Amino acid sequence: MTGPIRVGILGANPDRGWAARAHIPAINASPHFELTAVATTRSASAGAARERFGARHAFTDARSLASHPDVDLVVVTVKVPAHVELATAALDAGKHVYCEWPLTTTAAEAAELAAAASAAGVHAAVGLQARFSPAVRRARAMIADGRIGTVQSATVYSSRSKGNARDVPGWTAYTYDRTSGAGLVEVLGGHTFDLVRHLLGPIRELSARATIRSPEHRIAETGEPINVTAADHFLANAELDSGAVVSIHLHDSEAALPRTRIEIAGTEGNLALTSAPEADPWAAQLQIGQLDLAESRPGAPHWSPVPVADDEASALPTEVANVARLYRNFATDLRAGTQTTPDFHVARDLHELIERAVNDR
Repeated sequence: MTGPIRVGILGANPDRGWAARAHIPAINASPHFELTAVATTRSASAGAARERFGARHAFTDARSLASHPDVDLVVVTVKVPAHVELATAALDAGKHVYCEWPLTTTAAEAAELAAAASAAGVHAAVGLQARFSPAVRRARAMIADGRIGTVQSATVYSSRSKGNARDVPGWTAYTYDRTSGAGLVEVLGGHTFDLVRHLLGPIRELSARATIRSPEHRIAETGEPINVTAADHFLANAELDSGAVVSIHLHDSEAALPRTRIEIAGTEGNLALTSAPEADPWAAQLQIGQLDLAESRPGAPHWSPVPVADDEASALPTEVANVARLYRNFATDLRAGTQTTPDFHVARDLHELIERAVNDR
């Protein structure tokens, strides 16, 4: 593939959303991609998106966008229940796909999409961008080089401020419904499991518990009560293929300081990945914000910062940076024919892992 990779985005809401906040700035900052088409479900918003984002084409139909000759890559950034239909439209058109995580609402759907992507012979990436953080890359290299010896255990703690008040914005109401696929377990749980496996290897045993500790929420604009069915706390214990053990605690409704800390203990030292202080509390999530890296060594009384090299994405806004890094990696795959970006098969495995964790409790 020569020349810019031409991108069409499904779900390019001109007013708000992850496409506007992360994908489009990442595309605009890249020399490898060009935004050529946008789509929403209404003609007025599609036209507004075309004007705001500088695209050449606007659509209200996913198949029309996917089949257009000016589109090489279809990016899916809508609510999870629509992912199967829209990703399938792209695959049917023979186009490459980048779909946001979670890929689907069930493992069975993810398996079907993974099979369809293989049959189509295209690249199908999923938005698991945490593994492209510079601190994660450095930590993975240090572990592989034996810097901390044999990994014995790891502990993951990550909290979000979502739902820390009874009244919540109306546009977030759907995330309190478990069937939406957009709850704590599905979103942050999937990113966390992917990062654990990326850093430390496959998970062979898993037990978990998900629970709702804040069952009463209302839509702030109307006072309408929300039927909360999505868990806001998730705890898991895992054993890896290596024999190392991992504990995970994720929770919403953080009243104080949302934060992430991943501590990895080895026979010759420890590593810690921690969320950097940010004005935006959402940046405390391991897939969104900057992570700092530190190590502790035998006989040393303190944690020592580990230098992490900046890259061209480091100058971008925090929520854009990791997405831009995934796009950069994906561009290499598309041009070289490699398969290094997490794909629909990785997503299928994660969905199976999450369902096993939740259903076995």
